[in-house]
Amino acid sequence: MLKYLLPVVLILMMPLTSASYVYMTEPYVATISQNGSVYLGDIGPGQTFYITIFSNTTNAGGQNVPLGWNKLYATALPSGWVVSNSSTYTPTLSVEIRPSPNASFGAYAFNLTAVNLGNYSGIGPVTFRAFINVSPNVFRLQAEPQHISAGLGVPAYVYITINNTGVSDNPFVITLTGLPAFNQSKTVIAPHSTTGRFTFPIYESTPGVWHAKLEISSLTSPSIYKTENITFTVRATLLNDVLALNQGTLIYPVVYAPVYAVQYLIGLIAKHA
Repeated sequence: MLKYLLPVVLILMMPLTSASYVYMTEPYVATISQNGSVYLGDIGPGQTFYITIFSNTTNAGGQNVPLGWNKLYATALPSGWVVSNSSTYTPTLSVEIRPSPNASFGAYAFNLTAVNLGNYSGIGPVTFRAFINVSPNVFRLQAEPQHISAGLGVPAYVYITINNTGVSDNPFVITLTGLPAFNQSKTVIAPHSTTGRFTFPIYESTPGVWHAKLEISSLTSPSIYKTENITFTVRATLLNDVLALNQGTLIYPVVYAPVYAVQYLIGLIAKHA
């Protein structure tokens, strides 16, 4: 009789198969079970990304367990990567990870574990494997127009569209080079998996046709950038001419001196009105 009861006792002593799961909300929505895996997407070297889960889960009987997970942490990270594990006992749990700024391009893997501290809910931990690709191609860029005309010192506008296809929300910096005048850089944020459209003003006070370069780069990852060429034609206008006369500057030949005299008078009237 004992030989028939022993297998039954052993089965009853074995832990029940866990029906717990992890419901991930960032960088996108996915449901992951014990020993499962998830591909997170693309990230640039040195960029920060987050993995966020809901704290709710279910037990082996399928009953809902509020705050079943109260800690999420990452292990087995590549050398040089920085991790900040989640806080505890919050409705959502987030792990912050920053790959090494010197990380080579390619695929990497690490472990994530959700736990019930002290296992008071009796659900045990859930561990799964996460994969991420370190790549320079984490956003798409469009800048328009690429041929612009404006008066001296008059702002012209470039409309920049950033499609952030990576998993990082790190800011981007817009910089313009190639003009004599100083044009201030601008920092913008296009969250992951979104498209942002931004207005960037450019100025120049010297007439001519200028070939400038617009660069959009990751604030935290210098190797992540794209460029667009901008042709900026700067022309003098009547108003510019009038103001230049008051500074003693002649833009047109001497044969137009009578016209300049009239413009000079207009400039004086406008200045002292």
